[in-house]
Amino acid sequence: MIIRAPAHLHTGNPDLSGDMGRLYGTVGFAIERPSLEIEVRPAGKDAASDEDAMKFIRRFRESHDFPPVSVEIKSYIPKWVGLGFHTTLALSIGEGINRLFNLGLSFEEVALSMRRGLITALGFYSLKIGGFIYEGGFPVEKREKVVPPLIFRGEMPGDWLFVVAVPETPRKAIEAVRRREDEILWNLKKMPPELADRLSRIVLMKILPAFVEKDIKAFGEGLYQFNHLLGEFWSDYQDNVYCCDLVSEGIELMLGKAYCACQTSWGPAFYGLVKGEKRAEEVKSAIESFLRDNGDGGEVFITRADNRGMVVFDG
Repeated sequence: MIIRAPAHLHTGNPDLSGDMGRLYGTVGFAIERPSLEIEVRPAGKDAASDEDAMKFIRRFRESHDFPPVSVEIKSYIPKWVGLGFHTTLALSIGEGINRLFNLGLSFEEVALSMRRGLITALGFYSLKIGGFIYEGGFPVEKREKVVPPLIFRGEMPGDWLFVVAVPETPRKAIEAVRRREDEILWNLKKMPPELADRLSRIVLMKILPAFVEKDIKAFGEGLYQFNHLLGEFWSDYQDNVYCCDLVSEGIELMLGKAYCACQTSWGPAFYGLVKGEKRAEEVKSAIESFLRDNGDGGEVFITRADNRGMVVFDG
């Protein structure tokens, strides 16, 4: 069984206060590339081509009984850069095992078993339905016990393109932070309610209406404002508003050429939204030159949103 699943771009979480009884919520996008492709098949004993894949097989076995399985990763989403590798891998493995052995689980049950997609459900909905996603967070007393509800999902227009940059220089430092992510999130300071109010208003009164009206300029402005304001809150845990000076400078450059510029998750990946392939190529070229001139380079690529989610092929 082959499973192909999209990466995602994280824009941010509107409420880290919890004073209204819910936490987090997420705004973000499923994207066509990079994508994860795995093969799940019966085996004589549990085996995997990647240590994280092996960890997730073991985790799924804690909740469910199934024959030995082998997982081979055929194409990767880069790890520890903010594109959702670990959540995508965990949910893909769980769903692959579920279908291979006819366990009869819902996708929500797969996520609960894997304990992924529960704090922020962007990765969960990126696989389940794709597109532009806004989910509503979880009740404070049910942390990691439920999948946050989907509030809005939209089909991204085909000529709205993302230019995604993954700089090489900050990756090791960000990986060190990401390995402490669970500890940080469990001990996260409370967001001032007035900041959560502002972030939620940007989502409700700018980002969502602009998307429905297909106003890419206002949509991009809202995404940038939301991401930047949230970055100020996270500045205690990263270099400043963004994860490092290189990303800050890259976002400033991109902002002058695209409708938005945002860091995804902890970074170091950052992205801009443009309209049309010609403009996308221009922005890609400018960011490639910037990364070459200011570090060890990295990867810059153009992608559309993924409007379909995970695809499963039998055989």
